[in-house]
Amino acid sequence: MRVSPTEAASYAGSVVSLGSSLTLTDVGVIVGIATAVLTFGLNAYFMWRKDSREQRESDARLHEIEGHSHGPRVAQ
Repeated sequence: MRVSPTEAASYAGSVVSLGSSLTLTDVGVIVGIATAVLTFGLNAYFMWRKDSREQRESDARLHEIEGHSHGPRVAQ
């Protein structure tokens, strides 16, 4: 789908009109919301990585404990 130069100019004019109608307060609110969403996403990702790492460590420790508890038995 090709956009004609007239349509492109119309879309560009709409974007410029919308941008010029925003006040500094509006821009601050938009930036604040975007920062909050980005922070939430990054925190969720890094917590998932931390949980995965701690789960692997816990599994390794349990495997090590089970290995020692099933060692050779001494005959009495």
